[in-house]
Amino acid sequence: MQTKIITICGSLRFMNEIMDIAEKMELKGNCMISPIYPTNSDKDAYTDEEAEMLDKMHKEKIKISDAILVVNVNGYVGESTKSEIEYAKSLNKEIIYYTDLK
Repeated sequence: MQTKIITICGSLRFMNEIMDIAEKMELKGNCMISPIYPTNSDKDAYTDEEAEMLDKMHKEKIKISDAILVVNVNGYVGESTKSEIEYAKSLNKEIIYYTDLK
């Protein structure tokens, strides 16, 4: 089986699902890259500059990946995730949807 490097994309509201998916996919032999989560209880804890940097770094993760895995629980895909999907498509990355894995 060929190892794939896969970046997970999805809303932070699905943090628990993202961690569960990352574990399952890694146990199947994939190298999983997940988003950064605020360690502060305040979800708006990042300055605009920090949020911009995190967005830029997430796009770098997509750039080095073979694919992205979109965590679209109940079909939900937010604006930020939509832009990540478009970015991945522009780089000809494979797009995997969580709802297709179930």
